[in-house]
Amino acid sequence: MSASNQSSKRESPIPEVNQLIERLVERENMTLAFEKVCSNKGAPGCDGMELTDLEPYLQRQWSTLKSSLLGSNYYPEAVLQVEIRKESGGTRKLGIPTVVDRLIQQGLHQILSPLFDPHFSDHSYGFRPGKSAEQAVVQSQQYILQGYNWVVDMDLEKFFDEVSHDVLMGKVMKKVQDKAVLRLIRRYLEADVMINGKREVRRKGVPQGGPLSPLLSNILLDDLDKELEKRGHRFCRYADDCNIYVRSARAGERVKESLTEWLRKRLKLKVNEAKSAVARPWKRSFLGFTFLADKLRRITVAKKSIKRFKGKVKELLRKGKGRNLGRFIEEDLNPLIRGWINYFRAAQTKRFAQDLDEWIRHHLRKIIWRQWKRNWTRYEGLMSRGLPEDRARQSAFNGRGPWWNSGASHMNHAFRKSYFKTLKLVSMEDQLNYWKANV
Repeated sequence: MSASNQSSKRESPIPEVNQLIERLVERENMTLAFEKVCSNKGAPGCDGMELTDLEPYLQRQWSTLKSSLLGSNYYPEAVLQVEIRKESGGTRKLGIPTVVDRLIQQGLHQILSPLFDPHFSDHSYGFRPGKSAEQAVVQSQQYILQGYNWVVDMDLEKFFDEVSHDVLMGKVMKKVQDKAVLRLIRRYLEADVMINGKREVRRKGVPQGGPLSPLLSNILLDDLDKELEKRGHRFCRYADDCNIYVRSARAGERVKESLTEWLRKRLKLKVNEAKSAVARPWKRSFLGFTFLADKLRRITVAKKSIKRFKGKVKELLRKGKGRNLGRFIEEDLNPLIRGWINYFRAAQTKRFAQDLDEWIRHHLRKIIWRQWKRNWTRYEGLMSRGLPEDRARQSAFNGRGPWWNSGASHMNHAFRKSYFKTLKLVSMEDQLNYWKANV
């Protein structure tokens, strides 16, 4: 084959790219999308359709829906916008597409991801198969240990609300030539927003909450990754959270200034100066983690992550008042603990886990103390748990409040750590020990 023919072959469109709309509606792709959407659960969108209604709807309407997708006649419903409290304070806008639009977006994600993901940077860790926040934090630690112990912590201001549709579609069109798919993606970007029952036109932004949004954000920010690689920087990016590691504060300030301008010009994105900084990594948090200022730069959990977790536990405790303690632990508390400590299993310290285990048991003892209600009931309860009569009487009638008593020696003696093991309370320390021994 001649060189000219080889060049022509390389430049010709990938055949599958021009058949994307047909691949979208294939039974296998839609079945996988249906299973994924159902497993993710989620609230209904603006049309009120529940996930349980999706299968009967598709049985009746799939032929019509398929034809409208193939014929570029499908227009998404408005996205229901709600505001949720951010863990760092303030609120975040969350867009909830209808269940039908979630199905189609998930199907789009499944056919587009193989076209884009293999070409993404190895330094991009968010919402990608085989990538995780844990990997990003471990890689960050390696940079720090190599002497890059200053971090440029870049926060993009209202990223998902500010994305330029034209800039984003320009990136998508580099790998997608199927006009029907391009129209569908554009329509999802421009779908109206339903706020308090009123429709509003959206001219920019990618609504958080849809299955397609994470992939689109990675497509846009891949240009940032490529620019950082071209400059030879050591960095980790997880969605719109990007940390760049340098050797000095001066170098960090130069990087921050030049990237702020680059993002504004190239991607039309603004850096949040109030939340961005050049600092020591152990003075900042990254994906909920931070590092100790010791020689090993050990990974640990950021204080604000622990504070947020405690807030979630307290909320559960308020909702669980009056319930059977064992059932509350099994059905409500343990799933929260498992999910949280599973995320933070990359931590290389255990003290935070020990402290949280003790703090949780303290709260559970307070529940027991309150459930006893009367002093005589407390006296009898402490006696039944093995306390001597005089000590049980003094403790039950001491006049102190529930929190003080639940942390006092008499309740610790009556309800030891072993008691909560019988209730199958998950121990964070035990979970960390298990992972360290088996990974």
